[in-house]
Amino acid sequence: MDRLAAMQAFIRVADEGSFTVAAERLAVSKSVVSKQIQALERHLGVRLFNRSTRQLHLTEPGIRFYERASRIIEDLADAERTVGDLQARPRGRLCINVPVSFALGHLSPALPEFLARYPELSVDVTLGDRFVDLVEEGYDLSIRISALEDSSLIARRIAPCESWVCASPDYLDRHGRPDHPRELATHHGLIYAYARPPREWQLTAPDGTVHRVPVTGRVRINNGEMLVDAARAGVGIIVTPDFIAYRAVRAGELVRLFPDHRGPELAIHAVYPYTRHVPAKVRAFIDFLLERFGDGAPPWAWTRLTRESRESR
Repeated sequence: MDRLAAMQAFIRVADEGSFTVAAERLAVSKSVVSKQIQALERHLGVRLFNRSTRQLHLTEPGIRFYERASRIIEDLADAERTVGDLQARPRGRLCINVPVSFALGHLSPALPEFLARYPELSVDVTLGDRFVDLVEEGYDLSIRISALEDSSLIARRIAPCESWVCASPDYLDRHGRPDHPRELATHHGLIYAYARPPREWQLTAPDGTVHRVPVTGRVRINNGEMLVDAARAGVGIIVTPDFIAYRAVRAGELVRLFPDHRGPELAIHAVYPYTRHVPAKVRAFIDFLLERFGDGAPPWAWTRLTRESRESR
């Protein structure tokens, strides 16, 4: 007896409630299905169906066997799909949501390489710093730069990310350079609209002491690049991810304050809805992000590499 074929026949009969319909669905004769069920019952030593001239019902052992057999067949089909998909090239449309600063500064110069690698794949990129509902809004994946909260989403860590406290030399000349994090409370803070909490900065000293500083300021912006521009112009002090501030700090347009203190712990994650089988297009994009931005490289190195690679062409 082919037990797998017999289990498939049993599940089909139970689902259809008919030997005749099950045989049609399986493209075999009714007698073949009947013999498979009989052989399975003999093997198990139980009756799986109560049969009458008009009705077909599962027995109690049949109900229990159906529950387990269904899972086995489903797992087998999933395993086959997994192996088949590993051989398939990513194709179709990939819908992703990316924070504006990361998209413009880092993903944009990398995207042509990804598209060239997967010619059967199209990409629909939406830029935005707010947290989107991936399932509700139809995204396959989102890049998030934050300390992630517990959710039903799956997160793959791409790279670390530090928070830097920065101000322009002009601002520091006019308002003085703070010597301790608590002095930040008396300065003009530039507020990132999506920060949580929005009007508090948290800095951790080398000895582990956590300083929570209330932020006061007249400017509140929902984009990191614009916050950096405001800081360059001397409007106030910012706390921002290093990959956004690096160019300005390297050029001397901003000064990093308290480099021995750690800001809120962040990381760059690729986030996607839970699924038993990750689509090839999603897996390919995550692998590309890891290849391009991972391997423990500090975030500022991405800016250097993307700029220099473009200048060398």
